[in-house]
Amino acid sequence: MKRQTLSLWVLLALSSCTQSLDLNPLDQISSATFWKTKGDFDKALTANYASLQADPWAVELPVWNCLTDDGFAQHNSGSAKEITSGSISPSTGGYVSGVYSESYKAIARANIFLSQLAGYGNSDITEMDRKRYEAEVRFLRAFYYFQLYHLYGDVPLVLEPLTLETQNQPKVPAADILKQILADLDYAIANLSTSPYPQNGGHAAVSSAQAFKARVLIFAAYGDTGTPDPTLLTQVRELTMQVKTQYTLSPKFEDLFRDAGQKNNPEIIFSINFLAPNNTRPWDMYYGDWLVASPLQNFVDAFECTDGLPYGVSPLTDKKEPFKNRDSRLAKTVFIDHPDFGSGRVHIPSNSRPTGYGVMKFLAPENIPYGFSTLSQQNAVVLRLAEVLLMYAEAQNELAGPDASVYEAINAVRQRSAMPALPAGLTKAQMQERIRHERRIELAFEGLRYYDLKRWHIAGQVLNNVKDSFVPYKFEDKFYKWPIPQAEIDKSGGVLKQNENY
Repeated sequence: MKRQTLSLWVLLALSSCTQSLDLNPLDQISSATFWKTKGDFDKALTANYASLQADPWAVELPVWNCLTDDGFAQHNSGSAKEITSGSISPSTGGYVSGVYSESYKAIARANIFLSQLAGYGNSDITEMDRKRYEAEVRFLRAFYYFQLYHLYGDVPLVLEPLTLETQNQPKVPAADILKQILADLDYAIANLSTSPYPQNGGHAAVSSAQAFKARVLIFAAYGDTGTPDPTLLTQVRELTMQVKTQYTLSPKFEDLFRDAGQKNNPEIIFSINFLAPNNTRPWDMYYGDWLVASPLQNFVDAFECTDGLPYGVSPLTDKKEPFKNRDSRLAKTVFIDHPDFGSGRVHIPSNSRPTGYGVMKFLAPENIPYGFSTLSQQNAVVLRLAEVLLMYAEAQNELAGPDASVYEAINAVRQRSAMPALPAGLTKAQMQERIRHERRIELAFEGLRYYDLKRWHIAGQVLNNVKDSFVPYKFEDKFYKWPIPQAEIDKSGGVLKQNENY
């Protein structure tokens, strides 16, 4: 599904969380002239969805994997070099400050919408419309609060438009943030469209909220220790069981990430949508020409051979042709030196190849040659069935061990890429490792590896053993929660307190 965004003047009108000193700025729409018809709310809803198009949740999703053992960010996008080397402080830029500010900008926009909706009395918005509007915006607000919750922990909880008098808000416990996320998602589940996402024209569906709630809960389940809470995992299992019956795996893995294969794709549960020529992001230039993210050798080596055995152990290992006899997802995720789609569809990158590899996954062959003029309208896939199946397998394995349903879920993901089923007789611990490995391979460069390492509480163990990158890795326990950006603390006049150990 493709979604046209609003023109600049509407986006500006809805972007601020506090009043300007000029109460009637000439470059913005006044609330006295907006919010007068249902059409205004439709435009404002589009503006709320447009907040998702900020780089950290869209075109830079692959960069998040460069905070892990998967990749190297040669241009230091998101301050990846500082984050991986342990130079995380209240003054660190990139994602450490950017996620915080972008999230609250989007939350402010959502709160303005909800406040205006609550006060709107015209008959052109029915009660059903009202509930749907609120459900969609609360789903979006939950998305942003989850970014804050899992990266920073205790943060301010803002549910109303702020004024100059109320703009400085204190932090609340992370448990309260989680409670609000779940409340927003529960409202969304009760009131969104019951049609599967591909039928909703880019609007979130009930299944979108259910899948996202499962992602929230599977993170929360591991708490501060890495030992999962069975009560929360039971909820994850139930949610994923409800979602997985409504979707099927895309027949072709690569269709999920290329514009031509995304329309009505039966696997996509929620995505951030773009439409050329006016609403694009530089997917092809970033990853096919600039090599903004470069896969590390240890990541490439993690792909199994076609017999299901590890590379280097399998008799099918061919060191001279390392992509030969490998999991088909390797060549669909990674390119060597330059992207080559066959039939002469080749692009030679203008930037260096520090690891010798680049990310193939999000590139569109029809857009070659890649450069500043390339109009890349690939959607950013936020939720898809393969992740839901792997969340189900993880939750069920932790709750009941590797029963037949666990094998069925993980094998479905593997067999889509012509990989053999897992061997019978795995222990719970062995299956846990296989599920974690499968997430790394299947969901590679989709922005989830950092989230996974943190929720499993193995970030230090994994990241401090990375030896094949170009910066020394250092992860300390305090990095499980990022610091509140110093600029935000300064602006608050002392109301906002820094996170512990910073």
